[in-house]
Amino acid sequence: MSRPGRSPRPLAGCAVVIAVAVTLAGCGSDDKDSSAKPEVKVTGAYMPAPSMDSMAAGFFTVTNSGGADTLTSVTSDLSDDVTLHATKGGAMEEEKSFAVPKDGTLDFASGGNHLMFEKLTHKPKQGEKVSVELHFAKSGTVRISMPVKSATYSPKTGH
Repeated sequence: MSRPGRSPRPLAGCAVVIAVAVTLAGCGSDDKDSSAKPEVKVTGAYMPAPSMDSMAAGFFTVTNSGGADTLTSVTSDLSDDVTLHATKGGAMEEEKSFAVPKDGTLDFASGGNHLMFEKLTHKPKQGEKVSVELHFAKSGTVRISMPVKSATYSPKTGH
């Protein structure tokens, strides 16, 4: 009921303001992006047969078909000291973690990102398989078997 001489417009104006506020609140963040569960898959893992008894490298690709994640650490029975490294400007730098992009890939390849296994428990030989655990912030632990390939192995050529 409206009072004489007053227009019902102020109430209509309030309804519009409330509707706009509710709409904007829904647009403020994309819940799908921020809460989507990562779906990581590790492929192409290999370790070139190390040339020394104390150090080895490891390579693989993480494919993520879900929300973003982070590779936080790596463990292995081959070494108590497995670290993440990036190659920047030709220099190797240790990294604390690597982002795994939403619906993207994270590559660990010769000349780029790689794992360093130091203080090896033994020198793995070609044909052996090394057990590795990749620890992700959201996906948890992913266990892989990393085959030891020839020291000159290249995934592009297969040698």
